[in-house]
Amino acid sequence: MERNSRATGGAEGNDPKQSATPAADKRNKQKEDNEIEVKPVETFYQKKENFKTYVWNPEKRELLGRTSRSWFLILLFYTIFYIFLAGMFALCLYILLLTISPYTPTYRDRLDNPGVTILPNLEGSEIFFNRSEKSTWSEYVKNMHRFLESYNDSVQADKNIQCSPGSYFTQQKNESEEREACQFNRTLLRNCSGTEDPNFGYSQGKPCILLKMNRLIDYQPGKGVPPYVDCEIMKGMGANVVIHFYPKGGIFDLMYFPYYGKQRHVNYTVPLVAMQFENLDKNTPITVQCKLNGPDIVNDIYKDRFSGRIFFTFLLQA
Repeated sequence: MERNSRATGGAEGNDPKQSATPAADKRNKQKEDNEIEVKPVETFYQKKENFKTYVWNPEKRELLGRTSRSWFLILLFYTIFYIFLAGMFALCLYILLLTISPYTPTYRDRLDNPGVTILPNLEGSEIFFNRSEKSTWSEYVKNMHRFLESYNDSVQADKNIQCSPGSYFTQQKNESEEREACQFNRTLLRNCSGTEDPNFGYSQGKPCILLKMNRLIDYQPGKGVPPYVDCEIMKGMGANVVIHFYPKGGIFDLMYFPYYGKQRHVNYTVPLVAMQFENLDKNTPITVQCKLNGPDIVNDIYKDRFSGRIFFTFLLQA
């Protein structure tokens, strides 16, 4: 029994796993600590030198990390690439221009009904003035005089020709050939021409409004009947208001149609209709609607208040 216990104790005392583990762990830990690489901290001077080397490396003769051959190849590639893109764009643009006429729009389906605009147009559609205070209407007068300069009789005589009223002035010429234009002299507007009364009636409380039809290429309105303008009071006390139209009847004569576009109809003068309002009540705003009328003209489109008609407000201040 004693012999066996000694043998067993000797066996336990000689176990290499138990006797060698602490010392081995310590040695292994020291070895691992020694193997850890400690990176040196770069100084500012070293960073500066590394950056300079990156920009230009004299040993490898590299600029920004590339040799001259590498730079040549990459620049050659992008040069060819962008030349190809530019060529494709130019080719597409050239093909597109072949399908577009510089004289007539290809698609005009959204411009089949003329709109109208008025002058003076300094403050939108509201015209407020006091006939006794020139400062309240002087800008209106200046605006209308500037617009009517090209309608002076002398200017019209130099640029345009006398036409026969009552019929369309169609001109069958080559597409690129310039068209002649009919004269529209400002004296046709009579009291609203600015020649008989330089103040267009504003100093007398009888203001003038000029109305013009927007230009539509090749448009022949009215189906042979001259379109005309009429106005009505939509809001306010306007029972006594009298409206005079110039030219007589507020018509746009057919001889000013069709319009051939600014490239061919260089001297074209837009025809006008003038309205002079009398008996305006003081300090009572009135809203006026003026419509363009004709067999093929639509002036009651609910969603478009300015197709074939226009609204504006007068206020004659005391």
